Amino acid sequence: MPDDRRTVLADTAIAVLADTGMRGLTHRAVDRAAGLPPGTTSAYYRTRQALLTALVRRLVVLDQTELQDIGSRTPVPRSAEELVTGIAAFLDRRLTGEGRRRSLARYACAIESVHHPELREILVPRANAGRQVVYDFLTARGIADAESRTVTLLTCVDGLVFDRLVTGGSVSDAEIHGLVAAALR
Repeated sequence: MPDDRRTVLADTAIAVLADTGMRGLTHRAVDRAAGLPPGTTSAYYRTRQALLTALVRRLVVLDQTELQDIGSRTPVPRSAEELVTGIAAFLDRRLTGEGRRRSLARYACAIESVHHPELREILVPRANAGRQVVYDFLTARGIADAESRTVTLLTCVDGLVFDRLVTGGSVSDAEIHGLVAAALR
């Protein structure tokens, strides 16, 4: 039961952070949002830093699970168009619904990690099946530096998510085509 409660609190903290920003992330706000008695969050996470660390760890678990799932269900694209379609679906996931909330929380935590290196360590990008699909696609096309181009392409995709969260709107297929074309040059 305690592990389940910790997960509920971390998930709720992600939502609170996404909805109210870093200043709105408090023990009381998490208690309220989770519908739990006052003091519950602080009983599990004594300090704000402990709560933030738990939130970041949970965020990474959710993101990695999603990326593993996407990668394991996605065959290596046979064409640039298939890769564009896959990236478009991923972007849509990150810009809508729960994916949007996690994206907002992730970027808030990334900024916070500038002042808290222990968070940065948790947020470091990891290998996953989704990243592997992009790498395998570029390798199959004979790209000599497929690893660095995979990192660059995915960093640009991440930048598009950030931009659209801040400015609104969606990502056009033309933008994704441009990124994929640059990776293939």
